[in-house]
Amino acid sequence: MKTGITTVEGVPLHPVIKKPRKPAVPKLGRIGLYRDEYAIQAYKLCLLGAIDRDLGAFFEVTRETIVHWKKNHPAFKEAVQRGKKAADMEVAASLYQNTIDRIITTRQAIKCKEVYYDDNGKRVEKERIEVVAVEKHVPADFRCQQFWLRNRNPRLWSLKHEDSDEPKTRSVTLNLGSGHNPNGHEASG
Repeated sequence: MKTGITTVEGVPLHPVIKKPRKPAVPKLGRIGLYRDEYAIQAYKLCLLGAIDRDLGAFFEVTRETIVHWKKNHPAFKEAVQRGKKAADMEVAASLYQNTIDRIITTRQAIKCKEVYYDDNGKRVEKERIEVVAVEKHVPADFRCQQFWLRNRNPRLWSLKHEDSDEPKTRSVTLNLGSGHNPNGHEASG
């Protein structure tokens, strides 16, 4: 900071403090801050499961700015939608696979031992590794089945049962009077 003293006819008045000017910093979220390469980055982030708040953190802007970018930049909006849909489809496909019994083929290394006798009658052992295809049964995951069914058809699979086909019962109040026999006779039992 620079200080200077203002005087009138050599008499100092008060010190004047001059503050250095700060360079103008653009506010985060301004329209000019958006760059075309953000669409590709947003697509990839959404494939990883990012939501608008995560995109905002990555681009160092607010969630509202992300919403603004989606409104004003069609390529950005389309990239975010494609990324989210692709990620959702992969997860849905994986979830579905876990709901059914299936046979999967895996590759497994096995040790093979070969025993033979050489020309002198000496026992010789050779070992080698072979990779073979192995089929494995993977049973369905019960929790995945529950989740899938409850979300696909909640009316049928929800734990809360509301049968709309049956008429709803209403409470009825009957006034039976004061409790005396209108005929004047005791009820015979």
